[in-house]
Amino acid sequence: MDTAFVILVAVVVLGLVFDYVNGFHDTANAIATVVATRVLSPLYAVLMAAILNFFGALSGTAVASTVGKGIIEPSAVTQQLVMAALLSAIAWNLLTWYYGIPSSSSHALVFSLVGAGVAAAGIDVLGWAGIEKVLFGLVASPTLGFIAAFGLMIVLLNLFFRAHPSLVSRFFGRAQLVSSMYMAFSHGANDAQKTMGVITMALASYYGWTGDRWDVPFWVILAAATAMALGTASGGWRIIKTMGHRIVELKPIHGFAAETGAATIIEVATRFGIPVSTTHVISSSIMGVGATGAPRSVHWGVAGNIVTAWIVTIPACIVMGWLFSGALHALIP
Repeated sequence: MDTAFVILVAVVVLGLVFDYVNGFHDTANAIATVVATRVLSPLYAVLMAAILNFFGALSGTAVASTVGKGIIEPSAVTQQLVMAALLSAIAWNLLTWYYGIPSSSSHALVFSLVGAGVAAAGIDVLGWAGIEKVLFGLVASPTLGFIAAFGLMIVLLNLFFRAHPSLVSRFFGRAQLVSSMYMAFSHGANDAQKTMGVITMALASYYGWTGDRWDVPFWVILAAATAMALGTASGGWRIIKTMGHRIVELKPIHGFAAETGAATIIEVATRFGIPVSTTHVISSSIMGVGATGAPRSVHWGVAGNIVTAWIVTIPACIVMGWLFSGALHALIP
């Protein structure tokens, strides 16, 4: 059998493994608030998120195009480069999951690609337009998530300030079912597309696709959607505990505001092909709703640790991607 084809198959499998790990690593993005507020039991929340992740992943490929041909020049892509980036991102996801740190799977993958690309062919292979789009999303999306959730929470508090607390809890208990579904759908739409992008990158390298021929095959879309859903169904309980309980004490009205604000930011970014960190957006949205209360209502120490993880992800994954790429190009000429 053709050795190059065997390597391609290995890269595709590794891509789906990353997607699965991404799913259980980022389960908290979709369900942490709805579990924390006890609107849904953990089992039903996970099943709901898995189903909505799947359908979200089928909703477009704009982000996949950005990741697949906007970060590294397509002519410079090798199977070893893609494999190195995936190994780096998987390793980072597992490390941060083990310690319960809600880091970004998206930025782990993108900056692992950057490190692997530079190691393989130098800095000239980087697609700066795509990287700038990622960096814009890195800064803007959590900022907008915080602002959107904070603003929505202020509006809701003013609308319901005379309502009885039990009525507010019942109403937003039902409303949060809708917002959690919205959040799960948007999470699948943005995150699963990154895996579609890297798998299509590997296929394009093997088959020589360029220009208009570069397109995400339907089987890749379906496989990525399935892997993401299965990973989400596995549940990343360590990170759910951090996001649902350790940042802010959440009630249904807070959960509704955080999920609605975050999901809207993610959905808009997805339609513009901007790969954002769903982890960053929902984390900052939770901080946003918490900031509407007393300053002490937000556990700023935990929030600070999360922000530190966001920052460390970039250089750590660039270095890891570079090391994996060097090793794989040496082992697989």
